[in-house]
Amino acid sequence: MQKLPIGIQSFEKIRLGNYLYVDKTKQILQMIQNGECYFLSRPRRFGKSLTLSTLEAMFKGKAELFKGLYAEEWVKEQAKHPSPVIKMDMSCLGSYENKKELNDSIINYLENFIYLNDLSISSEIDASKMLFNLIIRLYKQFGQVVVLIDEYDKPITDNLNNLEKAEEMRESLSKFYIVLKGCPYLKFVMLTGVSKFSKTGVFSSLNNLSDISMDEEYSDIVGYTQEELEKYFIDWFEKPMKKYSLNREEFIAKIEDYYDGFSFDGTVRLYNPFSVLNFFKQGYFDNYWYDSAMPSFLAKYLKEHKIKEPKEYIQKKVYSGFTNSHEIESTSVESFLYQAGYLTISERKGNILILDYPNEEVRSSMDRLFLENFYNVKDDAEFSNDIWESLESENIPQIVNIFNEALKGVPYDDYKDRDESWYRSLFLMLLSGAKITYFSEVHTFRGRSDVVVTFKDKLVVIEFKFAPTSKDVDKKRQEGEEQIKSRDYASAYKTTKKIITTVFVADDEKRQIVM
Repeated sequence: MQKLPIGIQSFEKIRLGNYLYVDKTKQILQMIQNGECYFLSRPRRFGKSLTLSTLEAMFKGKAELFKGLYAEEWVKEQAKHPSPVIKMDMSCLGSYENKKELNDSIINYLENFIYLNDLSISSEIDASKMLFNLIIRLYKQFGQVVVLIDEYDKPITDNLNNLEKAEEMRESLSKFYIVLKGCPYLKFVMLTGVSKFSKTGVFSSLNNLSDISMDEEYSDIVGYTQEELEKYFIDWFEKPMKKYSLNREEFIAKIEDYYDGFSFDGTVRLYNPFSVLNFFKQGYFDNYWYDSAMPSFLAKYLKEHKIKEPKEYIQKKVYSGFTNSHEIESTSVESFLYQAGYLTISERKGNILILDYPNEEVRSSMDRLFLENFYNVKDDAEFSNDIWESLESENIPQIVNIFNEALKGVPYDDYKDRDESWYRSLFLMLLSGAKITYFSEVHTFRGRSDVVVTFKDKLVVIEFKFAPTSKDVDKKRQEGEEQIKSRDYASAYKTTKKIITTVFVADDEKRQIVM
């Protein structure tokens, strides 16, 4: 078996080191043959950097790396007249406090490139002039130049909570990227990033870029399709199948539910590569993407903007141009969540897009983000384990104690419109954070049960009631018990599993749950 390339973004290292490579050279070659200037926006850890590294190897004509791949013959031909490539990763610029420091960081980056490629170019005090001079020198010596820029927006997104500084970074980048507009010495240009702001240098100054971020033709240029998963990872199926006692069909359904579902055109569904690689390496289901790549700018941004509770973004309708914000400060929360990978396009209806969480990993990650940053409930393995063990052992009073401990840290003054739904949502987020399977507002022929928690041998049915004052608690408890009994919520499951039913009453006056 080949090694799994976890965290490796170098195409050359993957191919020479006998790491697994999911062949994307067909899509990449199609892009090369169809145009010259591209922009691609994708969430972090989704394969953008590897795509640019593959492009670099293709244009340099490194034919030995492409044996057995779709683009092998094209690269053999390219090897007869290789192109010079300038590849920049804007996330490697280091720290900078203002546009002068950003300018100097770019210059330092280009100077290192010049040194490593044995070029003789005098230094400049202006980054854009230095880039232009570098392009000219490479063109004169080797022919038309390829420019690949990864994480083009990093200096901007790092400062989204300081709009004045973000605007300063944007102006500086605008001046730098304008060099690439209409330059006759360029053969191919591609920029990648997480976000898309219309007035960055990319989308106003550099308006000749073809944005393929939502293009159906290139929807699977990064990420793994179901077909690719079953073709390239078949040798890794056995370990997790055995661990979870699943047959092949059951296993595919489970991994699909947990990691599949990303879509950038509303049709093609994709797996997150980083999550899949880590899953097969470790052999168990976990939130690998969230733990490794949650963009800090998103958490900071959401704290300062009106983010709704996670449930409000299920089946969220937006216009197809919802990412094309003309100003940083007016970009919607939905746009940030989509571009960061927390929401995806579940369906396209003309000019309307339906956004939703792509899979279980992202749903639980969103709940976790919300718990940590808005409810002050910190992620804790012991805390999650206590919830699971208490439910599994049918210790309902202990569940209430755990829930009330979480409620103690919630900043109540921030949530003035508390009701039954508010308490239920917080409880569901706790379940999600603990990776407990549940269903909310489950329909039966007589009504809807609030929460159903599922185990192999049992179901826990919970009815929530809201008591504005402590004197209302007994009445609300009785209402809940009568509702469970009269509507027979558990009837659909009686033939297969043990049923435990209970009522949780939210005593808003005392800010606690009682049974």
